Amino acid sequence: MGVLRAGLCPGLTQDMVQLLRSRGIKTVVDLVSADLEEVAQKCGLSYKALVALRRVLLAQFSAFPFNGADLYEELKTSTAILSTGIASLDKLLDAGLYTGEVTEIVGGPGSGKTQVCLRVAANVAHGLQQNVLYIDSTGGLTASRILQLLQARTPEEEEQAGALQRIQVVRAFDIFQMLDVLQDLRGAVSQQVTNHMTRDRDSGQLKPALGRSWSFVPSTRLLLDTGQGAGASGSWRMACLTKSPRLATGFQEMVDIGTWGTPVQSPTLQGDHM
Repeated sequence: MGVLRAGLCPGLTQDMVQLLRSRGIKTVVDLVSADLEEVAQKCGLSYKALVALRRVLLAQFSAFPFNGADLYEELKTSTAILSTGIASLDKLLDAGLYTGEVTEIVGGPGSGKTQVCLRVAANVAHGLQQNVLYIDSTGGLTASRILQLLQARTPEEEEQAGALQRIQVVRAFDIFQMLDVLQDLRGAVSQQVTNHMTRDRDSGQLKPALGRSWSFVPSTRLLLDTGQGAGASGSWRMACLTKSPRLATGFQEMVDIGTWGTPVQSPTLQGDHM
């Protein structure tokens, strides 16, 4: 999604950008889908100038069709697989997190969603030495929690400091703040979205809490469970693959969400197909 800014295309000045932003038009999509007559009246801009601007933006940002071979080459150059740092979790995710996709982690309170995200952030920043954008929606994230993970990974304070500098934390307490963050901070960001659980009113079954419309957004969904039936104790959790574009759903793995340390053999669990 292209954010409107001066110089993005000919004719788009800083004054025009500010006027459009004052009316809630911040992106290319906002502008090309807006009623230009209404925008011209509210912003005091020329209707003809807006029509010309929209034509330029459509020509500049519209996707052009290409054949399957070109698509394959594009995917190879634009897709990367990032290890989570947890071997059993990587196994469920077909080697790790795929860039360009949304991976959703769902589970009840205390199931370890935040801890998994912290482990992933620490591993990407330290092990892979890549930048991480962590959007904190609860205000509970502290540098000390990430530092504890890094201290278990390396005793070198310089490496710990370097990894911390590669993790940028932004707090967003509603959907509008989060959209602003994603619009303003463009670039390659590995998307990780956690979701709470609720019970279906009719069946009583657990389900992700964001609703049916959201259920189609994530490419991959993992369910973390702390119930006694899962056999989880301490830092161990049961992770179940409930949605995937690559693997059969229903596979389960025991995952240690604690700090890094001496590798421990994970309890063996046979995966089931759904």
